[in-house]
Amino acid sequence: MKRRDLLAGTGAALMLVSARLPAHIHGEPPMYGLIGKMKAVGGQREALIALMLEEVGAMPGCLSYIVARDPADADGIWITEVWDSAASHKASLSLPAVQQVIARAKPLIAGFGEHFETAPVGGHGLAQATA
Repeated sequence: MKRRDLLAGTGAALMLVSARLPAHIHGEPPMYGLIGKMKAVGGQREALIALMLEEVGAMPGCLSYIVARDPADADGIWITEVWDSAASHKASLSLPAVQQVIARAKPLIAGFGEHFETAPVGGHGLAQATA
């Protein structure tokens, strides 16, 4: 194998690997993630879930927003969010549509449980964000 062919092949392989690395490795800020538990007022979990899903597609910078029932808690809801940045998440809380959902959801919320901030690096469903 000629040296030039070896260098070209190595360069192409490095470009492929580099393209699949998380964005923050390329110098971009890391994604921002939240995982939190919400407690619905007794018997209101399904109504609260429906509200939480209303404006999901209208949040710029939101890469993933998952609402899940807690199988061990009849009133528990887990929300897992991934954002392109913490700033996008913060800005979403000021959107009129989101403010309206929050106002309508408040009477259905009994409280909040665990809350974790994360720095997602990639995974299935986030390929567009990490490429």
